[in-house]
Amino acid sequence: MATILHIAFVEQWEAAREAGCYRWSTRGTSLDDGATFIHASRPEQVAVVANFVYADVTEPLCLLVIDTERLVSALCEEPVGDQMFPHIYGPLNLDAVVDVRRYEQGADGRWPAVTAQAVS
Repeated sequence: MATILHIAFVEQWEAAREAGCYRWSTRGTSLDDGATFIHASRPEQVAVVANFVYADVTEPLCLLVIDTERLVSALCEEPVGDQMFPHIYGPLNLDAVVDVRRYEQGADGRWPAVTAQAVS
């Protein structure tokens, strides 16, 4: 099973479970606002993204662990800076989310690194 991760606010994930699909692209932007894809990361990219996009957030976030083989929407690898990131073009179907992990800042106020083993 190939997996990717999406950083989410707990409340948005809970609302998605009630709605039947997840539509948040990234912090403050959803597919309903005109975003064309949902941002995702591989484990080694999560901390970089979290510390850039969510640096001022103090509440716990969650990591949606996504089985790429279960995705209904298209998945594309695209360059962002000097790295390739997975992007989901369309809503995230809930059955593709195989786990949800709590993600909290460390004592130093930074979002910690995530290993592949931690989400497998």
